[in-house]
Amino acid sequence: MERRKLDGRPVGSPIIGREIHPPLPDAVYRDLVSTLFTMTLPIIGFGMLYLVVGILIYLRWPDGMIAALTGTAVLTTIARVCLIGAYHRAGSANQGVAELKKWERRYAALAYVFAALLAGLNIRALMVHAPLVHIGTISLVFTFGAGIVSRNASRPRLCVISLALAVLPTSIAMLVHATTESSEPLHAEFIALEGVLLLAVALMSLDSVRHLYRSSVDHLTTKHDLAQLARHDPLTGLPNRLLLRESFLEALQGARGSEDRLAIHYLDLDGFKGINDRHGHPAGDQLLLEVARRLRAALREEDVVSRLGGDEFLLVQTHVQHEDQAELLARRVIRQLSEPYLIDGTDMRVSVSVGIAMTPDYGLDLERLIACADAALYQSKARGKAQVNFCGPDDYQEVGRAVA
Repeated sequence: MERRKLDGRPVGSPIIGREIHPPLPDAVYRDLVSTLFTMTLPIIGFGMLYLVVGILIYLRWPDGMIAALTGTAVLTTIARVCLIGAYHRAGSANQGVAELKKWERRYAALAYVFAALLAGLNIRALMVHAPLVHIGTISLVFTFGAGIVSRNASRPRLCVISLALAVLPTSIAMLVHATTESSEPLHAEFIALEGVLLLAVALMSLDSVRHLYRSSVDHLTTKHDLAQLARHDPLTGLPNRLLLRESFLEALQGARGSEDRLAIHYLDLDGFKGINDRHGHPAGDQLLLEVARRLRAALREEDVVSRLGGDEFLLVQTHVQHEDQAELLARRVIRQLSEPYLIDGTDMRVSVSVGIAMTPDYGLDLERLIACADAALYQSKARGKAQVNFCGPDDYQEVGRAVA
């Protein structure tokens, strides 16, 4: 098994402040990106808020720039919703990591445009002394900041840049506005204070982003680690019975309506107990790891190899047209597993016996097929080491009696 928590090549390292997070496994990255594309309703809702505020400002102060900013925000909102729809039509999180990175960049670009439009609305509104107008626009900034942190903390860079685009220009415009003449008492002081408070809230939000991101990564990593353990053998990393069953059903579905058959190979190592007795369990574990590696190398990508426990393995061979193909694979496996092993500087040898059951000859139920292959394996063992035997009618009837 690869020395990683999860299979998959690393993706980018998010940076918050001076802290650099380790590369993310693909499975975790997929989940984090997929959360961005579940935000259709919040995006529509905030776009409508921008539209309402923009209309109210325009009614209070008919200004062409306000109308242009509001119209552009509506178009950007529509583009964001369309992007989410296109992402799901393209396959959602099932796409490759390189494609997901492109979708994330598109999502981020539109989020940045919207944040800049929000800042533009505030800057334009601050060009006049209209407290009611100012309340509406600054409320949008606070709402946007809260939403971006709660919804997009899974992508910290997106949060940081969006907050910077919305907050920094707005705060600077407020500080500049504070220097203008006004007949209202303490006008400059309150406007400057509001600008400073907006910056302070944004900085505190960044700490929330860091916390939420860490929590998300830890949760998703644990979830995928548990899923990995639930479906894989902890020693060899091969699929266990649960994943084997899922893969078998998928292969069975793929073979439906064609001439393809499945071959179930039940493998048992010859001489493994002697290895454990003479060299100890650590050496036995190392040998099992090497056996698993050789089995993976012997199979096609669409075939499945599983460890049932101890020194027993199961192969599901797909796209089989004739028993000769199954026998050919079994003999290739016997030959490769019988080659010597160098474990901790010591040459060790084992062989393997194989029993095979074919679909649909002996049904389509995995447990019944495994039992048939096990009965055939028993016959192989009885004939000596490194033998292969197919399940026959007698084996099938014996399995039926045992089940009954």
